[in-house]
Parts: sequence; C-alpha cells; structure tokens
Amino acid sequence: MNWQTEVEKWKRFDGLERELKEELEQLEADPKALEDSFYTHLTFGTGGMRGEIGPGPNRMNTYTVRKAAEGLARYIDQAGTEAKERGVVIAYDSRRKSPEFASEAARTLGAHGIRVYLFESLRSTPELSFAVRYLHAFSGIVITASHNPSEYNGFKVYGEDGAQVTGDAADAIVAQVNSVEDELIIEAADEAGLKADGTLTVIGSQVDEAYMRALQSVVVNPDVIKKAAPDFRIVYTPLHGTGNVPVRSGLEAAGFIHIDVVAEQEKPDGRFPTVRYPNPEEHAAFELAIRDGERLDADVLLATDPDTDRVGVAARDGSGRFEVLTGNQVGALLLHYLITENKKQGTLPEQAVMLKTIVTSEMGEAIAAAHGVKTVNVLTGFKYIAEKIRSFEETGTGRFLFGYEESYGYLIKDFVRDKDAIQTCLLIAEAAAAFSLRGMTLFDGLQELYGEYGFYREGLESLTLKGKDGSGKIARILADFREQPPSEFSGEPVTVIEDYASGTRTILAEGREEAIALPESNVLKYRLAGDSWVCLRPSGTEPKMKFYFGVKGESAEAADRKLDRLKEAVMARVRSLI
Repeated sequence: MNWQTEVEKWKRFDGLERELKEELEQLEADPKALEDSFYTHLTFGTGGMRGEIGPGPNRMNTYTVRKAAEGLARYIDQAGTEAKERGVVIAYDSRRKSPEFASEAARTLGAHGIRVYLFESLRSTPELSFAVRYLHAFSGIVITASHNPSEYNGFKVYGEDGAQVTGDAADAIVAQVNSVEDELIIEAADEAGLKADGTLTVIGSQVDEAYMRALQSVVVNPDVIKKAAPDFRIVYTPLHGTGNVPVRSGLEAAGFIHIDVVAEQEKPDGRFPTVRYPNPEEHAAFELAIRDGERLDADVLLATDPDTDRVGVAARDGSGRFEVLTGNQVGALLLHYLITENKKQGTLPEQAVMLKTIVTSEMGEAIAAAHGVKTVNVLTGFKYIAEKIRSFEETGTGRFLFGYEESYGYLIKDFVRDKDAIQTCLLIAEAAAAFSLRGMTLFDGLQELYGEYGFYREGLESLTLKGKDGSGKIARILADFREQPPSEFSGEPVTVIEDYASGTRTILAEGREEAIALPESNVLKYRLAGDSWVCLRPSGTEPKMKFYFGVKGESAEAADRKLDRLKEAVMARVRSLI
C-alpha cells in the first residue's frame, strides 16, 4: 500500500477522532509533511516507539498507541494466564496527550483480559520501573518522549525485572506489534467497565511511599549531609516535568534543608514554555536555575528532564560562575565518591562492578581500576546496563556498584532498573555537600580528579536528518565509513576498528579480528593511538546521526586542542557525504 492510499484509508475511517481529522485536513496543504506522516509506520523498536504527535501511521496518536499496546497484549496472551493475571503497570509523564495515551494503552490491554495498574497521575520513569518490581507485574509501559521537544511523545515497554525489554522478548514483542495489520480497528474496552470488574486498578500513594523508603538507601554517609545541611543550598528545576515532588521529597527526607525550586518551571506543562528543549544536556535549560542560584548563593544546581530519568548538574567554577558539567564529568564524580566513601566504611562489595556504555568516557574505567573495581562496557542504552545487573543476580558473578552513560543517565541502587535522576539528585547533592565541608565545589573536586587520573575530554556532534531523505543520508555515512575505513584522524593512526553490526573487533597492527560479545548494533568505533577514540551511532529514538569523541591530554588545554582537532577531522569527512 502506497502512502497516498494510506491517507485515503484514514480519511474514509468513520471513527477517526475529530482532532486528528481536522489535523489531517490541514496537512493536505503541505504535501511533504503529509507524506512524512503516512509513508511508513512509526518504528516500534526494542525499547518501544517515539515520534511526533499527529495523524498517520508515522505519528504518535490514539491508533498507533493502540497498535503498540495490542502487540504487547498479544505477546502477553501467548505467555499464558499467569502473565495476564500479573499484568502491566502504566505510567505517564507531563507531555501532551500522555494521560490519554496511557488510558488507550490500558483499555487495549484490558480488552484482552490483562490486568492493568494505572497510576492516578503523572509519575517518573524510574518509579514505573520500581512499580513493576514492587507489584510483581509481568510488564510495564511508560508514556514519555524523555527529553525530546514538545511535539514528541513515546511508548516504552518494560519487562518483569523493571528494565526495558531486550533480546528475545524484545524481538517477540516487536514481531507482534508489526503483525497488527490495521491500527484503526483495534478494540479498546470501556475504562469504567474495566475498573468495575477489577481488571484496571488505579495506583498511587502506596507505590510512592515504597519507592521513597527505598530511595533513602542511596545515602552513603548521613553524617556528611547532617554537617553540611545548615549552610548548603540547592536550586532545582524539574523543567515542567514529573520530578518536582519526588526529587524535593527525597532530598528533604535525606536531611537537606535549603531546597529552592525554579518557580517558572515547577509545574508540569507539556508545552515546556520556558525552554526550547526540556533537556538538561542543553546548557540553555539551566538559564533560570543559574539566575536563582546566583541570587540565592546556591552550592549546586540540579535539572531533571520531563520523565525524571536524566539529570544535569551545575557547580561554581574557579571564578565563582556556575559551570554546567557534562554527563561524563558527573559520572566520574559520583563513581569516585561512591568508591572512596564505601572503602572508608568497609562496605565496598567484593567483585564490585561499574557498568558504562561504549560511548561513555574512559575516565570512569581509570578511576575504577585504581580502586580494584571492574568495568564492563555495554551498548548504548540503559537497558543493557540493566541486563548486566540481572546477569549478576542469576550467575552470582559480579556485584553492581554503579552504572552510567554519557547522556546524563545514572543508577546507584538497583531497586530501579533504568536510569534514575531522583536517586542521582540525592547522591550528587551528598557528594557536593562533602566537598563543601572541605571548602570546595563539585567543579573543584573534578579538577582534583583530573590531576589524579589525567585530563579527559569528550565531545558529541549530532546531525538532525529527518524523514526519508535523512534516513538515506544516515545510511550513506555509515556505509562510507565501513567500505572505506579511515586509517587516521588528525594525524593519529587508527589502531582498532570495532564494528558492532558485524560483531568484530579488528586490531590493525596485528592484522587479526576477534568477536565482540555484545548484541548486534549499527555502530562503528575507532580507537586511535594516544588514548583517543571516535564512535558513530544513529540515534534509536530521534532522527539523528551522532558522533562521539574522547581524548586524554597532559593538561586541560592540551586535551581541548586534541579534541577540537579530532572533531574537525571526522566532521569534515561527514560533511563531504551529505
């Protein structure tokens, strides 16, 4: 079926929602936008789907949400009666249409007789992960597009361990979703009827309280907080998302006293009116927090994204100005604090393991190695960190200590199996408080780490390449790098080529290949002489091609220069391809 035929099918559908019908009529004045909405079906990948809100099979709307939920329902049907009785937990964030999409998912599952637990109001992604485990549910759904712009929403699927699904389970769910032939005619049960017969249960405070009790286990040294709290001030912004209540409650329960919230960004609002992107990776998202931090003489600034799984941090630099730290820098600080404090208390586990992704800084591995902690690298995506945690439990080999990725995602305690910004806010505040007792800021502490472990610098370049044309350009970039592998970048020879699509690592000096023991992924990584590396990866959630860079220098200035040269060399080649 071509896309024009798909448009006609939607136009002829008598039950089409009035809002979508009106939007479809408006789209007909823009042929390119109309084609993009209908030329393909929104991809349901291993973690779910994400896209712009609007009419058509390539957009997030009632019917594509029902299709995703129908695929999950068919998978649960095949898993049997126990799986249906254990059911699915559904949470949603502050985005446009999130409550409606959560209801549609619940009604679709309910039509199959699958038990559903639906949160009474918006909740964070980490609490959804916790709830799946706490309620012993078979699966979970969270309606969110994480840190994407306001026109996006998404549908993420979780397994019984509270982690995003991977492996065979993910493949089976994807297959079931793709088997749904017509999203417009999927049955959705009446919500009131589902509540009346007990199929749908509304949840809230009981899960909140259990999560908050578990959250206090994140605190490593309560005495640090007790000593620092009277003079220690935090400015926090939830960026119009779900974090306001749980982050503030968690910090207060831990003993922090002075917690100020950016007033303009305190209330949930899916339009995200004060920021272009509700993403703590964007320095612009800190503008109002920095204003309040300067006015209130704050020690640390915290910002969480709409579903509160990512957190950004800013601290005062040597001149007293607030500096927004990178995800790699925050990860290094958290890891070092966890290891050193646990060693002081004699509580560092034997066989402790730090987990990080292949595009995350090598500084964390250097810190871990110096303290006898093993590092395991996984593919990009926190689901792979969660997968390793589950493996440790099943095999008894390895004890999870800390997991993180460069894109501002961290996990400290495994009662959640996804990145958890609420946990992270507690630990980063505690680490900042510990430095404050020494007359230092987090930024000062970071310089101390650089002096001990070396000056690591990382960078990221992203190309937004939307639609059919964009997909073609992404494929062309990756094909060129594979078919004509680079021998050097900015004068540094390539020593190792890692192709995660073929699962091979080529050690060039030895002329040999070895297998990479990770799942297949369309990713290329080049290791260079001199502790530098480059990684090419298409985003799994946005129409972007991403280029990651890492270097190590003898000084901050030398590392910065090295990074700039490496970026320019790689991006010059990329520009020639698009």
